[in-house]
Amino acid sequence: MLRRKVLMLVGLALLLMVAPATAQDNVTVRFFNFTAGSDHIDDLEAIIAAFEAENPGITIEVDGAPFADYFTLLQTDVISGDAPDVFELNYENFVTYAANEVLLDLTDLISEDLPYYPRALEAFQYEGKQLGLPETFSTVLLYYNKDLFDQAGVDYPTTEWTWDDALEAAIAINALGDDVWGLYTPIQYHEFYKKAAQQGDCEFFNEDKTESTINSPGCVEALDSMIEFVRQGVMPTQADLSGISDMELFRDGKLGMWVTGIWMLPALMEMEANWDVQIEPMINQHAHHFFSNAVVVSADTDVAEAAVKWAEFLSASEVAATVRVDSSWELPALNKPEYFEAYLAQPPANRAAVFQALESAVPPPVIERQAEMEDTVNRLIARVVDGELTAQEALDQAKAEIDLLLQ
Repeated sequence: MLRRKVLMLVGLALLLMVAPATAQDNVTVRFFNFTAGSDHIDDLEAIIAAFEAENPGITIEVDGAPFADYFTLLQTDVISGDAPDVFELNYENFVTYAANEVLLDLTDLISEDLPYYPRALEAFQYEGKQLGLPETFSTVLLYYNKDLFDQAGVDYPTTEWTWDDALEAAIAINALGDDVWGLYTPIQYHEFYKKAAQQGDCEFFNEDKTESTINSPGCVEALDSMIEFVRQGVMPTQADLSGISDMELFRDGKLGMWVTGIWMLPALMEMEANWDVQIEPMINQHAHHFFSNAVVVSADTDVAEAAVKWAEFLSASEVAATVRVDSSWELPALNKPEYFEAYLAQPPANRAAVFQALESAVPPPVIERQAEMEDTVNRLIARVVDGELTAQEALDQAKAEIDLLLQ
């Protein structure tokens, strides 16, 4: 049904191509992306066809690269003065480009009625300027196996669950057998920042980001709470998994609870076990990951008006939203429930938790030298998991190394 709707929308837009161009010179907007990959090239072309039909005189020239290569190529183009007119940035890299003044200020250039989620739009502001438009979002939920909960005699997770509740349930599920595990949640930077936000008294930096505060008591407590699942023996280590992925463990009915992203929903549609999702448990308050990609416009573009139109259309139009939802190509960051009716009608039963999680979405702490900071934290957290360092020792070292990155 949605695919038919997309084709109708695109077809209607294509009819407009017979109309002569008015008040718009023929211009080409160069667009560089990493999200279409090989799976969604046709979807991107459908969006482009609709845009070009609606905007005669503007041609979108597309180039793309795999995520692993994308930012190296983009940086090269920016440094050489040949940046694409419009390009994609994930949230973690947005600050680096914003701080180096290579992005066009969109504050007074974009339409006033674009239906973005406010939190998503705010995420791509920098020093009071709107430097990007949220293109897509994803978040992380608690997936759970109802069959294992029933066998263990444990009530299903609710929106009021804490991680203590999750630990209690995990212990009961673990007791079902040697090949069954209670919970799996990654122990790494992105999980840690989220637990820190749930803790409520842990900030990674001081107010002006001149010093890291990642070793404060609240942060230590948040990290320690993550390790508790390993200590209690209800969560498999990498050695326990023995090459089996966490996804396989859950899909095969051997894992009671799994903390992972909404991008895994399509992969579980054929799962035989009875399963559902819920917003994540909390420590002192709810907080959820906010992963997002944005479209930005180069500050050096000589086709700013056309570039902004394309950025708006790609991120906020009904055509683009419908194509994305219909093809499972991430979710548009739009507060338009009617765009998601077919998506919400699919299993699991509580798919609405995807949007409920947005109510407490927290973007990750970022600095200009983001990749180095994440590598530092991940390396030290791994040593805590291995028992080589305490949480306090690891975060003391992390603070010292992050302070150097902030200089």
